[in-house]
Amino acid sequence: MPSTHHNPQIHALASPAAVLAAPDTDLLRSLVGRIRRFMVEQLDSRHVIVAIAFAVALVHVAIGETSGVIALVPHEMHWSPQGGFAMPGMEQANLVGDPKKPGPYTLRLKFPAGYRLAPHTHPDAREVTILSGTFYTGYGERWDNASLKELPAGSFYTEPANLAHFIEVREPVLIQVSGVGPSTRKFLETAATPDSPGSP
Repeated sequence: MPSTHHNPQIHALASPAAVLAAPDTDLLRSLVGRIRRFMVEQLDSRHVIVAIAFAVALVHVAIGETSGVIALVPHEMHWSPQGGFAMPGMEQANLVGDPKKPGPYTLRLKFPAGYRLAPHTHPDAREVTILSGTFYTGYGERWDNASLKELPAGSFYTEPANLAHFIEVREPVLIQVSGVGPSTRKFLETAATPDSPGSP
């Protein structure tokens, strides 16, 4: 029968809070050494499983992966007329992830002047920052000019999941969007958008 007595070696392991507060190499190396000794000296398989899971979680959280580092200046961003949200006349640059795939994403969208998007929804909640130009957005299942809110550069707004909203762009605009994929844009069948050269 596995021993149930108090084992002081368990307390020798650093707490998750301590590791996350100071995720340095020396601390991680020390922790791995303690876990190795703990696994060798203990025969209880339950302790070994817990130790392995703990070590794996710490590696992912405390040090991350070098391949996940991104540092881009504007001219290094790849713009395309194709993407999860780009439509004719728009351009999209994926910065992190891909809105078509599972997981978090951050992208940028360029709109030409005179562009309108009819009432539509997205399955994920999104956060949007206006980087340049003035953006107009409103919430509702039908187009309503009176509901449009003017958002100059530097503004921020949210698009809750499955909440209908619509967009008007009167000058070239650049926005940054973050959400969790997979995401799509679903136009409402009842959408009533005023005629515009940029209307979908």
